[in-house]
Amino acid sequence: MKGKIKVVMTGSSSDPNEWEQHIGNKTTRETLSRRMKDNDDELELVIVRDMWLTGFDVPSMHTMYIDKPMQGHNLMQAIARVNRVFKEKQGGLIVDYIGIAENLKKALSEYTDNDRQQTGLDTELAVSVMEEKLELVREVLYGFDYSLYFTGKQTEKLQTIMSTIDYIVGLSLKRKNDYIKLVSELTKAYSLCATTKEAERYNVEIDFFKTVRAGIIKLQGDDSGKKTKDQLDKELNQLISKSLKSEKIIDIMSEIGLAKPDISILSDEFLEEFKNMEHKNVAIELLKRLIQGKIGVILRKTVIQSKLFSEMLESSLAKYYKRLVDSTVVIQELISLAKDITKAADEGKASDLTEDEYAFYEALSYNITAKEVMGIDVLKEIAKELTQKIKSTTTVDWSIRESVRAKIRFEIKILLKKYHYPPDDPNDPNNYDKSVKLIMEQTELIASDI
Repeated sequence: MKGKIKVVMTGSSSDPNEWEQHIGNKTTRETLSRRMKDNDDELELVIVRDMWLTGFDVPSMHTMYIDKPMQGHNLMQAIARVNRVFKEKQGGLIVDYIGIAENLKKALSEYTDNDRQQTGLDTELAVSVMEEKLELVREVLYGFDYSLYFTGKQTEKLQTIMSTIDYIVGLSLKRKNDYIKLVSELTKAYSLCATTKEAERYNVEIDFFKTVRAGIIKLQGDDSGKKTKDQLDKELNQLISKSLKSEKIIDIMSEIGLAKPDISILSDEFLEEFKNMEHKNVAIELLKRLIQGKIGVILRKTVIQSKLFSEMLESSLAKYYKRLVDSTVVIQELISLAKDITKAADEGKASDLTEDEYAFYEALSYNITAKEVMGIDVLKEIAKELTQKIKSTTTVDWSIRESVRAKIRFEIKILLKKYHYPPDDPNDPNNYDKSVKLIMEQTELIASDI
């Protein structure tokens, strides 16, 4: 059932033998229907005959090629398959191979004025809106020269994309968001009039703006949850491939100033490359994403380190976004932070504790009074007992049964009381509650991972 192009049809005993590969049963047709409705599926084009006209709804479907005489209600149903609004798509495209314009007029005459207004779109208005939004996008880039994208070689075009991304990322947060919003609005208007001569003049420029927008969103990450990282990667790759016709192999990392990186471990050599990147704002966004990824991994293991490194990252970025420090200083801070993260992981491995035991030890020693009064060895012993108790008590029901969770919380409190942890702190009346809460948070992490 794999493939980008499929045929959906029913068969009969009189069908030619060569049709057999395309004729499936009801289950096959239902499977193809589900695939077509899945925007992440590779299926892109389906050839149908008297199929999928009633009760078939795919909002993302944008183009219908008609090579069959239709009229009246059937014609209206067919056109309705591509007229749904979806994200940046504001209307559909009908490619007419046989001349159904007159039939469409007759079909429309059978409907109310409101129906006709909803079915027919004013392309002149769409062109006007598109040109207005295009000017506003250009205004955001006023003073920045991106003309090499239209005249340069392929590597120069790629550099122009990266330079433009870097320029916009370096603008104020409001101006950057203006660009993202305006290009989205431009794309919607363009989708309504893409086949007109007026719109065709701006094809390449609009594709460029969309590519830059996708690059900015990919750098920032998508906190809205509307698109996954894979979806953004796919979108950016499609836009670049559409805009650039490659004449040779392009080393993307080299183009942005990073040579042969060892990304998986954030090696010192890789981190140092960021200092020499031409596009400083892009370097900061890339470093932020890499560090956030490492913190995300840490978050699944240790509460203390994830909180500490998250606060350090937010502090560095806050100064940068408020323009209190320049990009070079922030890059150095982020590189140091990345190295600290790697160093912290190495310290845990070098200890005489397992990964889980070391995570508990950090949570216990976060209480400075406890570390000073009780000593490191005692805290390590508590960490070992905590880990053993959790692993012996926790079952597969941990994530779904509150009774199991309540039981282990009770036993942990008994264990901490046995060691008189944490010691009294006259300067902090909430010392006990805060410390126990932290231990419980770490317990949640370890128990959920068992």
